[in-house]
Amino acid sequence: MSQYLDSNLKLFALNSNPAMAQEIAKVIGVELGKCSVSRFSDGEIQINIEESIRGCDVYVIQSTSSPVNEHLMELLIMIDALKRASAKTINIVMPYYGYARQDRKARSREPITAKLVANLLETAGASRVITLDLHAPQIQGFFDIPIDHLMGVPILADYFKNKQLEDIVIVSPDHGGVTRARKMADRLKAPIAIIDKRRPKPNVAEVMNIIGNVQGKVAILVDDIIDTAGTITLAANALAEHGAKEVYACCTHPVLSGPAIERIKNSKIKELVVTNTIALTEEKKIDKIVELSVAPLIGEAIIRVHEEQSISALFD
Repeated sequence: MSQYLDSNLKLFALNSNPAMAQEIAKVIGVELGKCSVSRFSDGEIQINIEESIRGCDVYVIQSTSSPVNEHLMELLIMIDALKRASAKTINIVMPYYGYARQDRKARSREPITAKLVANLLETAGASRVITLDLHAPQIQGFFDIPIDHLMGVPILADYFKNKQLEDIVIVSPDHGGVTRARKMADRLKAPIAIIDKRRPKPNVAEVMNIIGNVQGKVAILVDDIIDTAGTITLAANALAEHGAKEVYACCTHPVLSGPAIERIKNSKIKELVVTNTIALTEEKKIDKIVELSVAPLIGEAIIRVHEEQSISALFD
């Protein structure tokens, strides 16, 4: 690999997704920094940074994916260790921002955990956050430090463009995802449709009707997170019932918890396209799932941040 010349850029990875971290290091042209994450016998996390980072711009790669509390504590302890080791800047590269779905008080006496996580990161000593497809873009406003918000849609759109599918329609599985669907549709020069659904309680979706024409078309469902896959599989089945010829689905963050894999296997979804912001375990690597890498995008973003260049130019 070509070597990145500025030795002031240090890249560290914690345990959420070591394979992606290696890929990002390769894109930038640096070796991953040496650090060890171990446990005391009672489960407390112990982190040791095994090289000098005094005066360096440090980038730490860690998605707060499952087990989210473990990964979040690892990250907070790492930030504290870096701060005490006199790092010049501590830049958190968080491809998947956990707790993002609790971004407002939907009912009385609820926490706003997305804001709490932002406070924790800042208080620990983070100087910047680089993240991908926040569940709600306004979470950027929960931070008082710079936050670079990257987009997964171009990566997903390029994949479908290369498939050269005929007569496509981009479908948002709910009203909240219309902006994302429109971005995808603009890139693929396709119309959009919206699934109008009611959700009686969390993780239970009830599909109602479809706004837009899907008859005889190849439908591509687009979402940011697929968790239990209830919404997306019901949406796919509803599209098939309304005359869609084929149904594809895609998302940036494949949380895929609980019954998700079983539901996808048994659904009308022909192919589910995801990115590697969250590492897929072996049992999740089924034939229907295609994984794309965000490492080139994140690697390029890190270089641009470090060299004080524009990030938005990545998406022009």
